[in-house]
Amino acid sequence: MDNLELVSFQIISAVGVAKSSYIEAMKIAEKGDFDLAKAKIKEGDQEFVKGHEAHAGLIQKEANGEKVVPNILLMHAEDQLMSAETIKMMALEIIKLNQRLYLLENKKGEGE
Repeated sequence: MDNLELVSFQIISAVGVAKSSYIEAMKIAEKGDFDLAKAKIKEGDQEFVKGHEAHAGLIQKEANGEKVVPNILLMHAEDQLMSAETIKMMALEIIKLNQRLYLLENKKGEGE
C-alpha cells in the first residue's frame, strides 16, 4: 500500500467515525438528551479533525511541489470528508429543532 492509499484510508476511517457520531447525536436529541447529543458532536469533531489533518497533509505536499496524483480512493475519501461536514451541519440544526420542540411541548403540557 502506498502512502496516498494509506492517507486516503485514514481520512475515510476518521470521518466515518465522525459521521456516525453526528448521526448518533441527532437520534439522541430526538429523545431529549441534549447534553449527550452535544457531547456526541464534540466526539465527532475530534475524529473529523483527524481526517481533515490527513487531507491537509496532502494539500501541503502538493503546495511544496510534491506531486499528488489523485485516484478513485482519494476522491472517495474527499467525498466522505465533505459529507461528514454536511451531516454535522444538519445534525446541529436538528438538535436545535428538537430543543425547540421539546420546549414547546413542555410549555403546552404545563398550560393544560
